[in-house]
Amino acid sequence: MKKLSISIVLLGAVFVSAQEKEQQIEDVVIVGNRNNKRTKLETPVPVDIINIEKIQKSAPQTTVQDLLNYVIPSFNAVRQSAADGTEHIDPMTLRGMGPDQVLVLVNGKRRHTTSLVNYQNTVGNGSVGTDLSTIPVIAIDRIEVLRDGAAAQYGSDAIAGVINIILKKNTGASASLNYGISGRNDGETYQGGVNYGASLGKDKSYINLSLQVSQRGKTTRTQNHDLDIFGNNFAYAFADDPVAARAADDAVIRERGLSRNDFNFQIGDAQIKQGQLFFNAEYPFNDHFKLYSFGGFSIKEGQGFGFRRLPSETFNVVSSIYPNGFQPSLGSKVYDISYAVGAKYEVNDWFFDLSNTFGSNTFNYEVSNTNNASLGANSPTNFYAGAHNFLQNTINLDVSKKINQFNIAFGGEFRFEQYEIKKGDENSYAQYDIFGNMVTGSTPSTDVIGAGGAQSFMGFSPANALKKSRNSTAVYADVSYDLDKKLNIDAAARFENYSDFGSTLNGKLAVRYEFIKNYAIRGAVGTGFRAPSLQQQYFNNSYADISTTGDGIVTKGIFRNDSEAAKALGFDKLKQETSVNGSLGFTLKPTKGLLITLDGYLIKVKDRIVITSNITSPVLAQYGVESGRFFANAIDTETKGVDLVISYDWKVGGGNLNASLAGNYTETKITDFHFPQNLGTPQNEFFGPDQINIIETLSPKTKATLGLNYSISKFNFLVRNTYFGKVIRDGYPFGGVQEFSPKIVTDVSIGYDLTKNVNLTIGANNLLDVFPDLQIYENSYYGVFKYAPVQMGTLGSYFFGRLNFNF
Repeated sequence: MKKLSISIVLLGAVFVSAQEKEQQIEDVVIVGNRNNKRTKLETPVPVDIINIEKIQKSAPQTTVQDLLNYVIPSFNAVRQSAADGTEHIDPMTLRGMGPDQVLVLVNGKRRHTTSLVNYQNTVGNGSVGTDLSTIPVIAIDRIEVLRDGAAAQYGSDAIAGVINIILKKNTGASASLNYGISGRNDGETYQGGVNYGASLGKDKSYINLSLQVSQRGKTTRTQNHDLDIFGNNFAYAFADDPVAARAADDAVIRERGLSRNDFNFQIGDAQIKQGQLFFNAEYPFNDHFKLYSFGGFSIKEGQGFGFRRLPSETFNVVSSIYPNGFQPSLGSKVYDISYAVGAKYEVNDWFFDLSNTFGSNTFNYEVSNTNNASLGANSPTNFYAGAHNFLQNTINLDVSKKINQFNIAFGGEFRFEQYEIKKGDENSYAQYDIFGNMVTGSTPSTDVIGAGGAQSFMGFSPANALKKSRNSTAVYADVSYDLDKKLNIDAAARFENYSDFGSTLNGKLAVRYEFIKNYAIRGAVGTGFRAPSLQQQYFNNSYADISTTGDGIVTKGIFRNDSEAAKALGFDKLKQETSVNGSLGFTLKPTKGLLITLDGYLIKVKDRIVITSNITSPVLAQYGVESGRFFANAIDTETKGVDLVISYDWKVGGGNLNASLAGNYTETKITDFHFPQNLGTPQNEFFGPDQINIIETLSPKTKATLGLNYSISKFNFLVRNTYFGKVIRDGYPFGGVQEFSPKIVTDVSIGYDLTKNVNLTIGANNLLDVFPDLQIYENSYYGVFKYAPVQMGTLGSYFFGRLNFNF
């Protein structure tokens, strides 16, 4: 696939110089097709272009996903709290679809996903996404966001669209230093980055290197230490006698001369430390042949927090170790590696691109300030809880040729994928009896004095550990036709075969017609698919526990789709999701400097893969299983919506003003459920209201951004308002249904060129300190969560200063 090449700014809030505005019509877009002669307004499908260097100079946000969240209305990413690994990798969505229904490319090549499965009832529950934060902002030239189904061109995952990240290839040097802090004096952020590019001694050769380090401090967003509803009151609610449990804790507090202030509860954004090193290089041997390579390494260390365990929880707390109870901490070490090597050859208007792209993501878990209560006083307080790893290697051959008004392209792809779960320390997962022996199904529950495994995050056991792989082979062809920039037609087809579930054939047709100069109608229709990820097929973390009746040892947790328990309940082997995409839109340029695009879309997905609610069934008893969750092709969905983008540049008062308005409306509905015939459980247990809520109403249906950016002399001013529409959160089975009203977040910044090469920018994200509505009490875990991590999240106001250097 050719590299995508464009350098304009869409969705503004960024000044575009007069010279650059004149070049907009000449620059071209290739994402979504392999015709390199089209401008942005000539594409049959919508494409957003984000010039990262310019927007990052004035924007408060410092990571790729946060930047996109405030300039692409159909893109959403919210930080989660107390959500295990999901605290450390933010799930992101496009057009209301799942994180795994967005394909991410780097320099036009498929990027690997994370090894993490989201299963803590957050946005994207049951999905596996791509961690955009592993790519340093300072290494990126621009980002292209294709808002249309593109599986026929790029393969699996491209149901909602494609995000293509283009790395810098310029020579010279630049650097950036950033400091920020929330209005509550937490969440302190440091970020420093350096980019350096140089020639490799030959014309058009280059190597570009980027180094970035950052640290984000934790935040605390509990009920302002209101101690009457403090901390872990929900623990009392689950006790056999909540009143007696609370009284017991009060007695401990009085006896030790303590107060409830000594039991503050840490809930908020996790602490994240990260270091990244990326490169991008190309060397032409002659006018026809060149080699290229790019990739990088990222290491991320995170620290999040679980729910507090109180003194009265004698089954969970070893009183001799933690006489006052404890709050566990979940640490992560995430290693991400990627590289691509390729060769391009061009002769007689034929273009050949052969490449190999590798990626690996490893997520290690460490639990601290906790205990394995079944070991009593012998329990460690820190545990290595295991790891999971995902590896992907892709070989591509792409061939294209321009013939008069036609551009033909074809090629093939071979991809190998591997997923691994590594066991943790025995103490992190095992449950022991009073004699120090690991429990079995025949162990009497009376011989167990406490809960097994590391409290807050149960380690992976040998029964969970595995290594699985698969491969896929694909061939594709597409043809585009351009007639004097008035009529554009694209047709594409792709056949793909997977070693684990079979084959799929997909096609797409897209058309644009300019009926009056600068006024055009465009539309597309196509089919798509998403292969079940290896993570969804094989992730499991089942564990031994005492049955709810207290009469024996049972197994609970998440089970593999191919497990005996899943087969007994009648779950089919996972297969691909299939989709039908349709879009219709208009592009307008009524006058110089004014660009308008309006696009509606419809996406139908059949056999969408989700994780079920917690299922209990008599059928499971014969396998010693009391309850479990399973991945299944459980639902069909329909998503419809519209995108509007307006951008206008003009000269005002001796300066240049860019105004941009971008909005999105998206609605997703579940149209059908697929229950195993012999499951014998109600829908609320198979896929409950809370799970339906995550799919349909937990993300804003409406989101819009109005940005004004004014540049004059050495000054630059930004004012941007982002509207987050209402969301609904269902606290089933323990809470209620709550509607969160719409909110508007205001970003401001002032930039000044200290010298020709040095710029200082100060400003704020969420200047007016806007939060989601307070949670209703029954959804707040009895007062712990003051705010839900929805809409703009729970950071509040954030103030920053940034120095940018160019040499």
